[in-house]
Amino acid sequence: MLPPRTLAALWAAKTAGFASRRLGGGGGTALAGLIGLQLQPGMIRDLAENIGSGSVFITGTNGKTTTSRLISEAVSNAGLVPLANASGSNLLRGIASTLAKATTPGGAMPSSATRLGVFEIDEAALPLLLKEVSPRAIVFLNLFRDQLDRYGEVEALAALWREMLSDLPDDVCIVLNADDPTVAALGERRGQTVYFGLDDAKIGLDQIEHASDSLHCRCGAGLIHDVVYFGHLGHWRCSACGRTRPALDVSAADIDLRDGRSASFRLASREDNANIELALGGLYNVYNALAAVAAARSLNLSFDASTTAIESTPAAFGRQESFELDGKRVDLFLGKNPAGLNQVLSTLNLDPGRRVLMLALNDQIADGRDISWIWDVDFEKTAEQFDTVIASGTRAAELALRLKYADYDESTIQVESSVEAALRRSLDALPTGGTMAIVPTYTAMLEVRELLARRSGRSPFWRTE
Repeated sequence: MLPPRTLAALWAAKTAGFASRRLGGGGGTALAGLIGLQLQPGMIRDLAENIGSGSVFITGTNGKTTTSRLISEAVSNAGLVPLANASGSNLLRGIASTLAKATTPGGAMPSSATRLGVFEIDEAALPLLLKEVSPRAIVFLNLFRDQLDRYGEVEALAALWREMLSDLPDDVCIVLNADDPTVAALGERRGQTVYFGLDDAKIGLDQIEHASDSLHCRCGAGLIHDVVYFGHLGHWRCSACGRTRPALDVSAADIDLRDGRSASFRLASREDNANIELALGGLYNVYNALAAVAAARSLNLSFDASTTAIESTPAAFGRQESFELDGKRVDLFLGKNPAGLNQVLSTLNLDPGRRVLMLALNDQIADGRDISWIWDVDFEKTAEQFDTVIASGTRAAELALRLKYADYDESTIQVESSVEAALRRSLDALPTGGTMAIVPTYTAMLEVRELLARRSGRSPFWRTE
C-alpha cells in the first residue's frame, strides 16, 4: 500500500496527465510527473517498488531512445511486460509520469510481477535517479560533446559518472561501449560488466574526425586509434600505460550499411552467433543494436529474444522515421550534436538519390542555447549531394552561413526560419516519386514531425502512447 502522501501525489499526477492528453498536448509526458514530484519528492521510489522484475537504465549522449525501444521489444519477446518512458521524456519528471500512468488510482501496478522497467535517462539526471531506484543494469552508450551550456565538457560528465559508480552496489551490471575510451574506463575494477563494440576494420575511417572528444588516456598520454569508426569510437590503446580497448562480449563484424535504410552484420556474443538483418540504417544504429543485445544479456534474457527485437523493431519517434506525402518520401533524422549529425550526414551519403535536404536549427533550452557546435559538424561531406537545401529554425541564418563555408553552392541554399514554410518549400522542390531528408534539432523535430503526421494521415505521436 502506498503512503498517503504518495497516493495523493499519484492522483494529482494522473489528473494532470489526463487533462493534458484531453487538450491534445504532449506535455502530459512530463507535466504529470512534475506535479507528482512537487507533492511527493519520493514518488518515483515508492511507485518503482511495484516493478517486480527490476529495471534497466539507458544513458549516453546519442542513441538512448532507439536503444531503449530495442530493449523494450527484447523484454516483450522474453515474455515480460516492459515499462518504458517511450516518449523519450528522460528527466525524473518523465519517469515519474510513466510510473504514474502505469499505476492504478489505488496504487497497484497490473502485471507487477512480470513488469521490467526500461528507462532512458538523461546523462546528468542519472545520479539523481540512482538515489531513488536501484536497477539491475545500466547501459552506457557513448559520451560526446552535447549542449555545452548545460553539460559542460565531456570530462566533467565523465567525472560525475565515475563518482556515481563508486557508490553503486556490486550486483548492478554495467553495460559499456568498449569503443568509447571514456565509457569503457567506467568498467575498471568492477565485477559485473558487459562490453559491446565493432570488430570490422574495413569500415573504419582514414583518420579521426574533427568532432572527437576522448583523445587522451586517463594517464594523460595521447591515445592511439588503430581503427576509427566515427568520432573517437574505435580500437584504441595507450602506449604509455598500456590501457587498451577491453575484450568484447557482444560484437558486430561483416557490416554492410547498404543505402542507409537498413544494415546487415554478423553478431557474435560469448555463447551465440547470428546473421542480422537490421531494420534500421546507419552505423550508429549498429551500435544501438549491439547495446540492446548486451543489455538483454545482462538481464538474462534469451539471445533469440534480443536478435528478434533488433531485426523487427522500426525506427523510434523522429529517429529515421519515413513518411509518404502525395507520392513523395520524407525521411526524418534527428541531429542534435556534432558526432550525431556527422553520422546522419554519412548515412545520407549512402543514398545519392536524395536531392532535397531540409535542415532546422533551433536554440531553445531543449536544443541548447549555444549553437557554436555546428562549426564542428562536417557538412563538407554532403556539399555536392543536394540540388536544394533549405535552412530553417530560429537560427536559420547562422546555419546557412555554416553551409556557405562548407562549400555548398549558394544557389542551392534557401533560408526560411518558419519550419512549416520550409517544409512546404522542400516538398515543392521534390518531384513526385522523389525522396528528401529532414534533419532538425530536438524542438524543431517535434514541430516538423507533427506537421508530417498531420499531412500523411498518421496519428500524432502524443496520442499514440
